[in-house]
Amino acid sequence: MLVRDLIVYSIFSISGVTATPIDYSQYVNPFIGSEGPIAGKGFGGGDIFVGGALPFGVVKVGIDTTAANWSIAVLNGGWTPDGNVTGISMMHESGTGGAPKYGLISQMPLTSIAPPVNILDNLTYSQPRVGNDTASVGYFKSQLQNGVTIELSGSRHSGIIQYSFPEGEKHVLVDVSHYLPGSPSDTSPQFYVGGEIEISQDGASYSGYGTYIGGWNNGAPFTVYFYGEFNHKPSTSQTFTGVNTDPIPRYQNLANGGISEPVYGNISKATSGPLNDRVGALFTWDDSSQSSQISSRVGISFISVDKAHSYIKSEISSWNLNDTVTAAVKEWNQDVFSKIQVPLGQSANFTHLRLLYSSLYFMHLMPSDRSGENPLWESDEPFWDDFYTMWDIFRCTVSFYHLVQPTYYESMIRSLIDIWRHQGFLPDGRSGNWNGLVQGGSNADNVLADAYVKGLRGAINWTDGYAAMKKDAEVIPYNTYDPTDYTASTKEGRGALGDWKELGYVSQDRNTRCISRTVEYSLNDFALSQVAAGEVPEDQQKYLKRSANWQNIWDHNVTSLGFAGFLAPKFSNGTFNTTYDPLLCGGCEWVDYTYEAVPWEYSFVIPHDMETLVEFMGGPTTFESRLDLMFKPNMSQQSLGANGAGITTLMNIGNEPDFATPYLYHYISKQAKSVQQSRSLANQYFKDAPYGIPGNSDAGAMNSWLLWNIIGIYPVVTQPVYLLGSPWFPDLNMTINGNKTLRITATGQDKGNFVQGVQINGKQWNKNWFEHKDVMVDGGIIEFQLGSEMKVWETGEVPPSPGHYTL
Repeated sequence: MLVRDLIVYSIFSISGVTATPIDYSQYVNPFIGSEGPIAGKGFGGGDIFVGGALPFGVVKVGIDTTAANWSIAVLNGGWTPDGNVTGISMMHESGTGGAPKYGLISQMPLTSIAPPVNILDNLTYSQPRVGNDTASVGYFKSQLQNGVTIELSGSRHSGIIQYSFPEGEKHVLVDVSHYLPGSPSDTSPQFYVGGEIEISQDGASYSGYGTYIGGWNNGAPFTVYFYGEFNHKPSTSQTFTGVNTDPIPRYQNLANGGISEPVYGNISKATSGPLNDRVGALFTWDDSSQSSQISSRVGISFISVDKAHSYIKSEISSWNLNDTVTAAVKEWNQDVFSKIQVPLGQSANFTHLRLLYSSLYFMHLMPSDRSGENPLWESDEPFWDDFYTMWDIFRCTVSFYHLVQPTYYESMIRSLIDIWRHQGFLPDGRSGNWNGLVQGGSNADNVLADAYVKGLRGAINWTDGYAAMKKDAEVIPYNTYDPTDYTASTKEGRGALGDWKELGYVSQDRNTRCISRTVEYSLNDFALSQVAAGEVPEDQQKYLKRSANWQNIWDHNVTSLGFAGFLAPKFSNGTFNTTYDPLLCGGCEWVDYTYEAVPWEYSFVIPHDMETLVEFMGGPTTFESRLDLMFKPNMSQQSLGANGAGITTLMNIGNEPDFATPYLYHYISKQAKSVQQSRSLANQYFKDAPYGIPGNSDAGAMNSWLLWNIIGIYPVVTQPVYLLGSPWFPDLNMTINGNKTLRITATGQDKGNFVQGVQINGKQWNKNWFEHKDVMVDGGIIEFQLGSEMKVWETGEVPPSPGHYTL
């Protein structure tokens, strides 16, 4: 029997009496997004983490696997559908693209260490899996070809692994130098740069540290301390060292032709030394004298071994794996899943339940709350890491945190500001205690503004918050000369700020991503104007005017597919590039016109001034026709590789710039079309299946888009405004603002999904949008009447354009 199966809960409908807490975790499918369009392959999928973790936890314990084929492999979450297992490690990201990060502090069960096994070469001992892996909230199980069964669970800073060995040899390898490797084409792979391991006198525990560098954000070295222990004393235990055959290239001074054999030296301690030797330990149990089941608890810390050890004592005091699983399920239910309650009776749509609670799950795996684990400076402020990245989550993920996780969200905002206090800039991306990478604008500005305009105050120092935002808007960050893009800083800030301040746009000849960065800098400056209005009013108009700079690269003469007027590359001398095609971008990567979307798509991404955009596109009728074309199949001409796998429309829901595009019909009073297009996308690309999301999860950003669609509303970033959609459930109760309730009901779902009318707090509503203060502060009720008619029910004004400004 699976350990997870031992957890039994009584399930009651929310309309009945709840004698026992409801186990919403049963509706989570941890494998959604684990594959792409090629069955059994990760390419084009969600790059998700599969394993044991708590909401926003530091530890994400799971298996690491090999790349069966680098051209269609993804190792970012550790787990892959087809790779062989190389270890079980404590740290992972979830849903991220680019070069992998983490896969650190590992163990690996072995049933032989005889040749050809070389414990310094994981390809000699990596194990295929037998059958299908099993996963649920807080639990993971895998069967290896060597007969070992792995079961595991995780807490906030520690994890527990249970090995069931077959008869014969039993070994557990601890390789401090283990990490997730990058592909041969990665420009910023991570590396191990040194460490130490020490075995206790009785041989049943070990401790030490590992130092690592690089990964997707090209980060600086960071050190992870660890303490591990076993429930049975090994018969033998010994440390080893080995030549580091994969050091950082610029430090390479070894000319050996292959991986060396380990050197077993000091029995109790091994240290890397000046050449960054690999270090580890091997633990062995005699088959005749020990149980076939060996368990290990491992704690990690960024501060010390002692702190790593303390986490085991406080978080996983029991050797019973089931106790940790039960505690994890309880925390997920209390802190996350119970925040949204829907009918669970026999008439409930099971697929919709799975998509709802799985979306909640994936958007709570990251970022990581490392408060109390800041090795860089002394501070009483919270400390968060693994923002991967603001570019992904600012669009609709953080707006959800604001509502249902206000305590966590306030903590995140305070941490972002504290990073600026001590490191000079707000992060756009951050992992391994290091800022980077910046994919476009300084999008922490958008995150702070979204929190500010919706009234989040608490213990946030908004004087400092605005100063941090203003630093992004006024100070050019130093150039990190990242091979990803040598032209400007990719670490933080706005690398093309020089152009922005001098020209009023980002130019093609001086900078990369000239179109997408112009668009994003415009929204960033609008974000500043929003916060300035309350903090430094004399700055508001300056940044409001700068937020209109996107108009400087609007070329009314560009035509494409029968429409005129597009964002276009512009040179520093003020002339437009007249040869470019808005259907193409090169590759939509770091050195192209746009990032992860073609100019056709970016030309719709002006959320703060839709009024001007509709005008520039020729008025409501032409705007509607042009928006319709975004959803027509077989119109895309640009290959985006994994970022666009299986998508043939110009509208690419697999990339974040398009998240709000299906809802833009609201701005011409055609809410029914917003419902039609957004629901069509949700039904086509989001499934309760391994290929269940259309691309990287991106730290839950993709899942949060679906979540808003399920709820029936959509947030407008940096504004206290929500667009009314069409809810999936007849009755949904969401806990907001800590202890308030927002209830969303829908009648007529049996007839159709189109809105026939809306009431908010008992008042007939004639607008297709509402403000944060209407129901998101003290709670309230939104009542939808649905049907089959695509009705223009909204007679009130269209959603606002607070950034409306004519240059």
